[in-house]
Amino acid sequence: MSETPMLFMLITYVVLAIFFIVDLFVIGRRPHVPSTRECVQHIVFFVAMALIFAGLMWWVAGSQPSIEFLSGWLTEYSLSIDNLFVFVIIMANFSVPKELQKYVLSIGITIALVLRGVFILIGAAIVERFTWVFFLFGAFLLYTAVKVARGEDDEEEFHENILIRTLRKVTHVTNDYEGRHLRVKKNGMKFWTPMLIVFITIGTTDLMFAFDSIPAIFGLTKDPFIVFTANVFALLGLQQLYFLLGSLLDKLVYLPLGLSVVLGFIGVKLIMEALHGNTLPFINDGHHITWVPEIPTWLSLVVIVVCIGGAALASVLRMHADKRNGKGNGPKIDTKNVEVAEAKEQ
Repeated sequence: MSETPMLFMLITYVVLAIFFIVDLFVIGRRPHVPSTRECVQHIVFFVAMALIFAGLMWWVAGSQPSIEFLSGWLTEYSLSIDNLFVFVIIMANFSVPKELQKYVLSIGITIALVLRGVFILIGAAIVERFTWVFFLFGAFLLYTAVKVARGEDDEEEFHENILIRTLRKVTHVTNDYEGRHLRVKKNGMKFWTPMLIVFITIGTTDLMFAFDSIPAIFGLTKDPFIVFTANVFALLGLQQLYFLLGSLLDKLVYLPLGLSVVLGFIGVKLIMEALHGNTLPFINDGHHITWVPEIPTWLSLVVIVVCIGGAALASVLRMHADKRNGKGNGPKIDTKNVEVAEAKEQ
């Protein structure tokens, strides 16, 4: 049960809805490539809003929910940065014009947010009724941590999912973009533009990322309100981060290692919580294992900050060292696809 007052929650939902509406229909109504200054301003604004929100949470609900939000937000934001690699590949694969990419990200991320909201509600209901699910969440996060540490989670090529392939078979889709239009009429027939495919691809792909991030944040808090707001604040700054980082994404060489440690830590924390509240009859005869220690929320926050901050700092130092030595880190994205996309734009 949430410790946050209902009025504060309702005001938060209204404010976050306004953020999205302004971003989509005011800032995003003119197709353009955001400048570095515009991206920095937006990112600073959303980060400041997240920190202010954490402060307000401390004031109205106490220190525990506030620290849980900060831990969850930092984890979701860090995972989102790593997932931008795939967004770069999707944009190149579908040859999305640069001036339309911000709009595409806005709509795609909105779709993802709605799908994540449903996923969070389902996850919260499961966690509330079946505490043993933490064993599954913890094991999955440990497995994911190992994959990320080994570099097996990196995607150098985007593959369309079954939903997109089915949509192509049952509908008529044009080869060319018509601005922001989803539907056009040619020779008396109505066609969908590739914009529809890209929207669905971004939204569903981000939902697939949620299978990593949602269990991770449930390891930090069981409050659905905190889980949802942490996801919203992480997604709000994602499109500006996409344009600001751009080609620098492949320079964050130690970010996967930092994320791996965080995911592994949360996985262990989840399993310890499951043992502490155990009800499974084949483990300790269904009794709680009280000697298992509980990891405090403040320690989770410290681990996340140290791991992610350390990985980012180490990546920057490595980037400067390579620059001095005249070395590069080799792009992780499919540059051939990017070149084809740019050629089509011209």
